[in-house]
Amino acid sequence: MSESIWFRQATPEQINELGKNTIAEHLGVEITEIGEDFVRGTMPADPRTFQPMGRVHGGANVVLAETLGSTGANLLVDTSQYYCVGLEVNANHVRGVSGGKVTGTARLCYRGRTTQVWEIRLEDERGRLSCISRLTMAVVKYD
Repeated sequence: MSESIWFRQATPEQINELGKNTIAEHLGVEITEIGEDFVRGTMPADPRTFQPMGRVHGGANVVLAETLGSTGANLLVDTSQYYCVGLEVNANHVRGVSGGKVTGTARLCYRGRTTQVWEIRLEDERGRLSCISRLTMAVVKYD
């Protein structure tokens, strides 16, 4: 068994509670699993997340990706001294999703003193890649 990368432990329920009254809740994003080195979550492919052609909107994919990466980033730091915010995000949308759920998995690529880089892979219910995203996080010290 591998060792956890997290500075602090949290349950999916605790993280989802923090997402109340945010865009994540509005779009139905839920954290479902926090592993030793990843954060996983889902988002429905339904009218809340669709573009006019009935497929998940690229912006909704980015919300899921940034939510997962931001969750991981903040679990890596001592939040009494630091907080992490998105600095840059990109996404390649490679397959449309028109129903079911999108599942995303965020994994750390780089951990520095002031930045982190995360890769987030989004898949449809059949496990097919629908979007791949890279998220750069700034690690900010409280004043």
